[in-house]
Amino acid sequence: MATRYGNSVGKIAGIEFAPQQVVATRFAPSPNGRLHVGHAFSAMCAHDFSRAFGGKFLLRIEDIDGTRSRAEHVAAIIEDMQWLGLQHDGKVIFQSQRIGAYAAALEKLNAMGLVYRCWCTRSDIAEALKHKPVRHGPDGPVYPGTCKGRRDGQGDFCWRLDMAAAVAQTGALGWTDLVAGPQQADPMQFGDVILWRKDAPASYHLAATLDDAVDGVSHVVRGLDLFAYTTIHRILQALLGLAEPLYWHHPLLLDEKGEKLAKSRLSRPLAELRAEGISGIALVQQLRQGQLPLGIARSHP
Repeated sequence: MATRYGNSVGKIAGIEFAPQQVVATRFAPSPNGRLHVGHAFSAMCAHDFSRAFGGKFLLRIEDIDGTRSRAEHVAAIIEDMQWLGLQHDGKVIFQSQRIGAYAAALEKLNAMGLVYRCWCTRSDIAEALKHKPVRHGPDGPVYPGTCKGRRDGQGDFCWRLDMAAAVAQTGALGWTDLVAGPQQADPMQFGDVILWRKDAPASYHLAATLDDAVDGVSHVVRGLDLFAYTTIHRILQALLGLAEPLYWHHPLLLDEKGEKLAKSRLSRPLAELRAEGISGIALVQQLRQGQLPLGIARSHP
């Protein structure tokens, strides 16, 4: 299926696009393990999208999870990108250098009365859900709001977004995926999401949303597994006065069981392919042509 926006058309991963603005994309891996072919495909999509329209391609390392991020994985990501022949523009961006900006964004939301502290453990939440109707969202059972209205508690706490109050302030919102088309944002399906974690600084939602605005990302190119989360990012953009990018949620690469390639499933790392003498540039060219390695399939958009 060809999707056309504007006059100049480029074809990436078998899909046609024609942006109407200056293009900037990014690849933003977490250094908590080795990259695999699924990462190579995602990086290729973001890289080729920007290059097709004379734009910028940024490399951002999402390294704020201090318990899992490793320096050796950062070095491996940079080595993998060079091996794949996917050259980024400018310096590598590190989330760990932006903690102050994330804290300032959280403070702004706090001043607006839109966040609250939550002391609940997972067992506390499980116990609370036993005593009231359970509402399920894309991530499973929705947080029941136990700490909403509490002024103090014991131990570590996270910060949650009061989603009902946030929606009341922003009103109806939408966003656009270049393949799926216009979407109606529905952040209430997630409930009061965490914006600042107990075991790390900002959550993925707050950090990635702010980063994309600061970095001038015009088109967020990422996997279909993150499609639903865009509704959270859209409301944060509205609340914080950030620019709204366009999105392309590309197909995923699947293993022989039909599951997404993932570090947690020990999908074969690119480093092993490189050690076997395989050319990264040739691998990317095969991915561009829709030729996938043995045992790997592509999901449907």
